[in-house]
Amino acid sequence: MAEPRRHKIPESVLVVIHTPAREVLLIERADKPGYWQSVTGSKDSPDEALVQTCVREVAEETGIAIGGDEVPLAALRDWGLSNRYEIYPVWRHRYAPGVTHNTEHVFGLTLPQRVAVRLNPREHLRFEWLGWREAADRCFSPSNAEAILQLPRFLPDPTPRDPR
Repeated sequence: MAEPRRHKIPESVLVVIHTPAREVLLIERADKPGYWQSVTGSKDSPDEALVQTCVREVAEETGIAIGGDEVPLAALRDWGLSNRYEIYPVWRHRYAPGVTHNTEHVFGLTLPQRVAVRLNPREHLRFEWLGWREAADRCFSPSNAEAILQLPRFLPDPTPRDPR
């Protein structure tokens, strides 16, 4: 007998993956072609730590392993931002009956440079590295776009300054 399908937990992470040069990784949803986003995902259990949710979702959606020599755990930063938003009706069936809102916690993952990405073709079709402003414009989700627009708050200015 098949195990009953679990409902998604209405608490999730949004991980803005970026380089120091403010290039942002976006992935295109397979279930909604043309819908571009950062890595997102719900907690697997109510007691799962948000950092663990980030590590799991980034690995599942991009193949990037956080916690090793190439991408240390310190590269993942909680931006201290959260959004409460209404779940799009098209995706509400994934949640328990009556659940209409989700709380999303925003994190940033700084990679030293663009990296190759391994997508799960059931979830995502393509990826692109874009400048942060262009990436924000491409996102279908207003909360994702706003998170990307916050990137300069968390990174030093990439243009060298004349010390004089």
